[in-house]
Amino acid sequence: MFTRFLKEEQGATAIEYGLIASLIAVAIVAVLLSLGGKLTDMFTKVETSLKTE
Repeated sequence: MFTRFLKEEQGATAIEYGLIASLIAVAIVAVLLSLGGKLTDMFTKVETSLKTE
């Protein structure tokens, strides 16, 4: 029973996919945080230009 447990790889694969998904999520958050201010400024400029027309 113990050797069968050691040969089982589905749990390890699930953990690997979980780690990959978490790394992708961290990368997305980092990009959004770094671009957040620039996007806010851009949308503010667009809003201002639309209001003046």
